[in-house]
Amino acid sequence: MRTIRVSVLRCDAQHFAELRKMMAESIAVLEPGIRQMRGLIHFYAGEDAAIKPLTNVSVWRTLEDAKQLDTFQPMLDLGKAFVAKGATFERPIMNYASLWEVAP
Repeated sequence: MRTIRVSVLRCDAQHFAELRKMMAESIAVLEPGIRQMRGLIHFYAGEDAAIKPLTNVSVWRTLEDAKQLDTFQPMLDLGKAFVAKGATFERPIMNYASLWEVAP
């Protein structure tokens, strides 16, 4: 059974463009460390331009693997930068146990 981790950032529309840019640029800081984490299957950062949330969705082999992000300092530091620019994060971060999956 895999774990799907979903972190949602919300913001006012006037901050969305700046926060979206920050999210796009965050790969430079986050990718090297995330890539090295045990159990990583996929990691996605995304946006919904219509309703203005930004998300991180990742797939992990186990819940323990997914929870490595709870203490990943570069992500914690970036979270503070996002909050300073007007973002709020939904808490708690959701870690879903997969029930089924479809792949090509």
